[in-house]
Amino acid sequence: MAQKTAFIAIVGRPNVGKSSILNKILGQKITIVSSKPQTTRTRIMGVYTKDDIQLVFIDTPGLHKPRNSLGKYMVRSINESVAGVDACLLVAESEKAPGDTEKVLMQRFDSLGIPAVLALNKIDKLKEKSEIISTISSYGSEFDFDDIVPVSAHTGEGIDELITALSKQASEGEHMFDPDTITDQPERVIAGEIIREKILRLTDKEIPHGTAVVIERFKPRSEGGITDIDATIYCERAAHKGILIGKGGSMLKKIGSYARHDMESFFDCKVNLTLWVKVKEDWRNREGILRSLGYDQNNFD
Repeated sequence: MAQKTAFIAIVGRPNVGKSSILNKILGQKITIVSSKPQTTRTRIMGVYTKDDIQLVFIDTPGLHKPRNSLGKYMVRSINESVAGVDACLLVAESEKAPGDTEKVLMQRFDSLGIPAVLALNKIDKLKEKSEIISTISSYGSEFDFDDIVPVSAHTGEGIDELITALSKQASEGEHMFDPDTITDQPERVIAGEIIREKILRLTDKEIPHGTAVVIERFKPRSEGGITDIDATIYCERAAHKGILIGKGGSMLKKIGSYARHDMESFFDCKVNLTLWVKVKEDWRNREGILRSLGYDQNNFD
């Protein structure tokens, strides 16, 4: 049986469930999930392989109006992702008609001649499933999608049908990754994203988006099945540092405890996690700092 492969960009507005859908497709969490918008900052590649089909996903940040250099990087990464794939997966909410963000993305598909599949997420929140009919009709009048699939990233409903629809986009060609590969992200990046997810979940307002995580050390011990991970959390203000640390170090301990639990599950080993918090004022607008944190310098113009 000939192998088939497709590169697929997952796009949509912030907080519609793009990362949750990717994690559900892969059967394992590789991207962070939060109720706060703009959680994903970089393009994270996930790989789904079954039999002769391999789908390589690029999970992009939510399309939004950038307010700083980091925001410009996020929007540029979306544009680059859409321009270099075989198909796009547009994720939108099942009870809402297309807004400006969705219309911009559909125009992008059309101008580039890229086929697209629409996933209408959060069907578990619909009072009546018939409500989705008008949403499907409104999207269908804007763009000729190859498939429109109602799904729930929360319950998993429709995910198998979505995989089937996306598999139709694969064309004959050798697989790019081994069958057991689920992401191309280095372990350090995954560890940093796990920590950042806990910050997003446990803190409020501006603090989550004013933080970055750098893994200083990721070293498995020669004996005992333990991996030592040292990480620095950077924030923009001294006041934020105090909140992240918490009274008597309580918040930092909670972030570390939750992160360590997920790391041990993902990396399948015991983890000794050490966290520090440091201040880098206005780091999201300082390109030198952004580059030092791993963001591609070509995406800031």
